[in-house]
Amino acid sequence: MINNKKVVVVMPAYNASKTLERTYKEIDKDLVDEVVVVDDCSQDNTAEKAREIGVKHVIRHEQNQGYGGNQKTCYKKALELGADIVIMVHPDYQYTPKLIPSMCYLIANDLFQVVLGSRILGTGALKGGMPLYKYLANRVLTFVQNVLVGAKLSEYHTGYRAFSKEVIQSINFQENSDNFVFDNQMLSQILMKDYEIAEITCPTKYFKEGSSINLTNSIVYGFGVLGVSLKHRCHKIGLLKSKLYR
Repeated sequence: MINNKKVVVVMPAYNASKTLERTYKEIDKDLVDEVVVVDDCSQDNTAEKAREIGVKHVIRHEQNQGYGGNQKTCYKKALELGADIVIMVHPDYQYTPKLIPSMCYLIANDLFQVVLGSRILGTGALKGGMPLYKYLANRVLTFVQNVLVGAKLSEYHTGYRAFSKEVIQSINFQENSDNFVFDNQMLSQILMKDYEIAEITCPTKYFKEGSSINLTNSIVYGFGVLGVSLKHRCHKIGLLKSKLYR
C-alpha cells in the first residue's frame, strides 16, 4: 500500500508464457498488494505459468475476448479486489515494472489520477528497437489526436498505465471496443471527464518474444484511433452524443 491505498497490478496476457516470469519478478511486491493475470485463451501455457510463479489471481478466458475485452476483465477484477490504484503492465516485458512505484506515488499523493509510461519522452522508443514505421505512425497519430482532442500528450498508444479507482469507476469502459482501439477510447473518456494525465519517461524493449500487432491490424488500429478522436471532437462541440461518454 501507499498512503493506505491498495495497489493492484493487472496484466492482460496472450501467449506470454516466455516473458511473464521476467515481468513478474520486477514487480515490487512490498508495494503492490495484488497481481492479476488474465489469459485471453492463449495457445501456450500462460495461465499455468502464472500460477507456477506465484500469481494468486489468474483468470483464463475460454474464448478469445480481444485486447480490449481482456482489459475489461482486468479492471473489473481489480475493483472487486478493492483496488485504490490500478496499474496495467503488459506481461511481454516490453515495459519494465520498475516504474510502478513512481507511477503509484503520483496518484497516491493526489497529484494526478492517471499516469502513462511514455516511450516517446526521451529517446527510449527507437533505442529500444521500435520499428521506424511504428515510431513515425505514432508521432503522426499523436499529433492529429492532440489537435482533435485538445490535449498535449507525448503519445496515446502506450500500454503502460496507472489509474485511480475513481477514474475507472467514472468512465464507461465496458462500452468500449474489445479490440486494440480500447486504449484510445479509454483515454478519450478520461480526457472528456477533464482528468489531468501525467507522463513519465519509459524505456522499452522490442524483441522476438514481445507481442506486437501486425501491419494489417496496425492500419485498422490507426483508422480506429482517428475515428475515436473525431468522435471525441464532435461530442465535445455538441455535434453528436456518444454513449462512450455517459
